[in-house]
Amino acid sequence: MSQVEKFLSAEEEQEIVNAILEAEKNTSGEIRVHIESTAKIDHFSRAQQVFHFLKMDNTKDENGVLIYVAVEDKKFVIYGDSGIDRAVPKGFWESTKEVISSHFKHGDFKQGIIEGVLRAGKELEAHFPWEHGDINELSDEISKG
Repeated sequence: MSQVEKFLSAEEEQEIVNAILEAEKNTSGEIRVHIESTAKIDHFSRAQQVFHFLKMDNTKDENGVLIYVAVEDKKFVIYGDSGIDRAVPKGFWESTKEVISSHFKHGDFKQGIIEGVLRAGKELEAHFPWEHGDINELSDEISKG
């Protein structure tokens, strides 16, 4: 079993998907989680690649948020599209990263990701509220590389 497969149990993955569904319930924003074993380039650049590969840069309001985790590298990145990046208060991504990191340091990867997803969802809701006719533009499933 690979490090990626051992990182979260099926039940933990479902809890994260449920958190994504909850976070997206009141926003047009899109949140994805991507997990892979290692990045062959710097982690921010890899998160950008994954963001594009998952077509997260094709959302109508440029309000996608990716939580990218490289398991073996023990690194993660929160990457927001330009629409959400312009809207969030200064320091928002850094404070969200600290919340995730504090859980990760204690080995509670599921809860760290859930907290990050829910914080991103609250911020998306504030700036990109759900409107009648909004559709879920992207899958809510965890992607793996």
